[in-house]
Formats: sequence, structure tokens, C-alpha cells
Amino acid sequence: MSILHKLASSLGRKDNVPNQELAKEIANTNDYNSIAELVEILREAKDKRIQSDCIKTLYEVGYIKPELIADYYKYFLTLLKSKNNRLIWGAMIALNTISKIKPKEIYENLIEILNATDKGSVITKDNGIGILINLSSKKEYAKDTFPLLIEQLRKSEAKQLPMYAERTLPIINETNKNEFIGLLTERISEIEKESQKKRIEKVLKKLKWKITTPQNCV
Repeated sequence: MSILHKLASSLGRKDNVPNQELAKEIANTNDYNSIAELVEILREAKDKRIQSDCIKTLYEVGYIKPELIADYYKYFLTLLKSKNNRLIWGAMIALNTISKIKPKEIYENLIEILNATDKGSVITKDNGIGILINLSSKKEYAKDTFPLLIEQLRKSEAKQLPMYAERTLPIINETNKNEFIGLLTERISEIEKESQKKRIEKVLKKLKWKITTPQNCV
């Protein structure tokens, strides 16, 4: 059976379960041929439902086994300029998964990625920041990418900051700790929800940083 006939829209489904099941099947069998077929279908498809199914299946494979889609990183980069927003953020998710195993290739295309991040939807931004976090975990790229990550965190929506802070925490070390702490303490007052503030406070406490508030000042 052609991969096309296994996609949700071909089965008359409006949910993503068939696409997720197909991704698991492809990942479990290391089916590079099906990956190639999905990319070809996506290149040729005019139907947005099929496009959506293809990109969904591809990045779901990326979550499980990014090496299966890694060689198509250049194609995913081209999708960042698509007029279809679903393809833009789907491609960014795929690139995020690939950045864990092809950091050099992703690093070399950061300008395109950051342009899409700045202009993109919440999901696009989330994964653009994810890429910067992954690259900043590598010593050879951190000097360049960590400042870019801080810049993204500085201009991110306040409600997204707690999640970004939690995701960034594992890559924080003695070299970049002060800059990260400074950013969080600078922006914590912008956060309206108490539950979200507590998430920032928890991150700071893990960095052994005591928050001083008017309530506990002597």
C-alpha cells in the first residue's frame, strides 16, 4: 500500500492518529523509503490536508528517530518560506529534532531559522528557541548561540517565559549562569499569573539564587 493511502485524509479521518501510527511504524522499521515517499508527496501535493498529514508524519518520526529525517534538513529549510503556516511550524519542529544530531548543518543555517522564528507563530517560536537551546548545549556553538538564545528570551511573550526558562535550565553553567539569572530577574515582574511566577522562582532557586521581594525585605 502506498504511504499516501495510509495518511489520515486518505482514510477520511480528521484526527492525527493515523499519521502518528504511521510515524511509529516508519521509525520502528527504519523505513527510509517511506520517508522519501512522504517528502515527494509533500513536494507535489496541492491539497493542504495531504500537506498537513505529510509534515505531521515526518516530524512525528523526528521525535522518535530524528536520524531518519535528518538528511532532508535542506528541504525543511525551504518550507520556512512557505505561504502555508502549517508547513512553516511543522518544518521548524522537524528542524528542532534534527538539531540534536546535525548541529553543524543547523548552525550554518541559523539566519534563516531565526528569521522564521521572529516572524512565526507560537509553535514556530517555541521550536526556534528549542534549536538555540540544543545548539547552546554544544561547546563549539554556545559562544555564538547562547547570546542569541538570551535575545529570544528577552523579547518572548511573558507567558511563554516560564516554559523557556525550564527548558533552558539544563544547559546553564558557571559561564552563562549570571546572564540567565539577570534576564529572569529582570522579566519576572512582567509575568501576571502567580503560578507562572512561581515557575520562574523555582528555576532561580535551582540556580541557588534567592529572590528578594518587598515582603521579605527587612
